[in-house]
Amino acid sequence: MNSANSVYQRPALWRVCVAAVAGSTIEGFDFLAYGTASALVFGKVFFANLDPTTATIASFGTFASGLLARPIGGVIFGHFGDRIGRKAMLSISLILMGLATLGIGLVPSYAAIGGFAPLLLILFRILQGVAFGGEFGGAILMAVEHAPPKWKGILGALPLAGVPMGLVLSALSFGVVTRLPDSDLLAWGWRLPFVSSVLLVIGGYYIRSSIPETPDFVEVRKRDQTAAVPSLEVLRKHWKGLLLTIGNKLGEVTLYYTVTVFLISYAGTLGYTKSQTLTALLIGAVCQVVGMLVAGWLCSRISGRTVARLGGVAMALSISALIAMIDAHSPTSLNLALAMALGVVHPLVYAPQAGFYSAQFPAEVRYSGLSLAIQVGAAVGGGIAPIVATALSARYGSLSPIAIYVGGVGLFAAVCACFMKRETAHSSSASAVAEPARMNGLRR
Repeated sequence: MNSANSVYQRPALWRVCVAAVAGSTIEGFDFLAYGTASALVFGKVFFANLDPTTATIASFGTFASGLLARPIGGVIFGHFGDRIGRKAMLSISLILMGLATLGIGLVPSYAAIGGFAPLLLILFRILQGVAFGGEFGGAILMAVEHAPPKWKGILGALPLAGVPMGLVLSALSFGVVTRLPDSDLLAWGWRLPFVSSVLLVIGGYYIRSSIPETPDFVEVRKRDQTAAVPSLEVLRKHWKGLLLTIGNKLGEVTLYYTVTVFLISYAGTLGYTKSQTLTALLIGAVCQVVGMLVAGWLCSRISGRTVARLGGVAMALSISALIAMIDAHSPTSLNLALAMALGVVHPLVYAPQAGFYSAQFPAEVRYSGLSLAIQVGAAVGGGIAPIVATALSARYGSLSPIAIYVGGVGLFAAVCACFMKRETAHSSSASAVAEPARMNGLRR
């Protein structure tokens, strides 16, 4: 199929799944590689003129700058994704993501070019955030809009599961480079994961080039229902769904970035080695891939809204125990804590997002609405979570305030889910008409 006006024909659905997973895997790899580097090396490489605590906060600040740029990407790519098509925007976002990540890996240190180093780092980080803002919502729609109604939960979880797959690759790559002497790690070793990710981008672009446009967008173009300015249409007519979706997203990203970004840095103050921390992160990520698929299946069985509500409550009830396990100064406890946090609790608040969030917006503005909700939530929740956690830890000398903070956000997310629409609220005619063809494509 060469245009959005073509009649929707049977896709090879397994190719759609692979393409969606490939993009989110690259996103997870690049994004979490940056988070790991922020915690381990950026303070010394780009903020060498600051004291250690301030340098760590500054590093997390550059991490947050990418998250704050994601809503911009969501608006830009959402606009053209709702007017031109999902496929084209996914290819462009992937290329931009690769160029920005390569740039991060090639930025000279503060010792080499002074204050220009952190400025360049922030610039590439913002470009990376813009690309991520367009990528994630599009990858979800690629899977959900091609999926038969009864498969939306599990297939929608696939691109989300790609993020922990990227985390696995990131943890493995940093597990290798952190074995280098500190001088080599700070000089060039940390750059290798960023530069090598270009290979993933090339592979992902090749796979995506063969994927057809989604049937829901084909139907929108056929009926000439495209909105002139989709993001404004969302703000005018679907603002309630937008705000509730943002509120629900806050819970997931607060948990995720507190665990995967802040605790990587904090674990070092508890006596854990870099190798022990990355090993625990790797174990958690592997468990998360499995947990995402199980939670996705659960969404298909009892609805994503129900799973999202359960996840918010589970987050509030478990966070104190998880933090206590990390604070136990035992590598075994650290491994178990991350396995539970990323493999059990996080999938319950993450897996429902694909089908559940997509249902809050009609097809003609779905890319814009979904991207805005996800990226604003990620910017507000994920961007400040490591900073808030670091500040609370420094202020009170304890992790207990962090547990109250994360648990409270989890309960707020659960309340938001209670007022959101069920997945069936926006079932499109395109999905219903094309279901036999998609099922045939799944079996190919």
